[in-house]
Amino acid sequence: MASSGSRKAILAALLANLGIATAKFIGFLVTRASSMLAESIHSVADSGNQALLLLGGARARRPADDEHQFGYGRERYFWSFIVAQVLFVLGGVFSLYEGIEKLRHPHELESPMWAVGILLVAIALEALSFRTAVVESRPAKRDASWVQFVRRSKSPELPVVLLEDLGALVGLVLALTAIVLAAITGDSLWDGLGTISIGALLLVIAVVLAIEMKSLLIGEAASDEDDHAIRSTIRAHPSVRHLINLRTQHLGPDELLVAAKVEFDGTLTMRELAKAIDAVEEDIRRAVPTARRVFVEPDIRRAIADVSQEIP
Repeated sequence: MASSGSRKAILAALLANLGIATAKFIGFLVTRASSMLAESIHSVADSGNQALLLLGGARARRPADDEHQFGYGRERYFWSFIVAQVLFVLGGVFSLYEGIEKLRHPHELESPMWAVGILLVAIALEALSFRTAVVESRPAKRDASWVQFVRRSKSPELPVVLLEDLGALVGLVLALTAIVLAAITGDSLWDGLGTISIGALLLVIAVVLAIEMKSLLIGEAASDEDDHAIRSTIRAHPSVRHLINLRTQHLGPDELLVAAKVEFDGTLTMRELAKAIDAVEEDIRRAVPTARRVFVEPDIRRAIADVSQEIP
């Protein structure tokens, strides 16, 4: 289930983008600036994206069933991947098309001061939305850099909202710069160039998001911190002699699958071995709360021929 911080950031971005999209479209109707139209479509796409993230969070909460026995946690990854595609097509490609059309068929801006005023208001609203995303992301980010957070986060919503809001802020500044230069020089070429710049920016963000969401959708292992905690917990149990093998995979942002092959004390009876396995599984769940699916298999460490299968 999406965290309350994620939902708060998504809702803040949704409300901001709905208001901004309306204002930008009014600005386009008044000024006929292609950069304003590109920014309008950008905000409409962002609003739809936030709705998709909320949909993904709701669908991921469905309980496991016979067809999906590990649940629906990856729905959040799927809808975040769709968000990247929407941003790519509606945001980036459309903006490039509009910019090229403006360069081919230039026309003078009408009432540029309207556009400047609307963009300044939009920048203020988008900055508030971005600030909310930053504040809600800090607990999950911890000591990592922002680039590391985006690349390593197992929760897709906050990185998506962060990149969307950052892209929106930079896009607004580009649109504002383009309109001001077009108004000062009287050359609408700047408007077209600004629109193309916005399109290129959105394409880059969309590609970054698509790459990260694809990796999560395929299935990423536990973070280094969680992996170390799981290994340490298994090895610390008094009945464990060796951790032979460990595999982990995120079934969703808050659900980790853990499969371990462990050598236990050879003097244990069958009943004692079963109790030891249960104890190890419970210890893992306490050490890493997201480790909800834990499977420990007792085995005997093989000779040198099988050492390649062991993980230190």
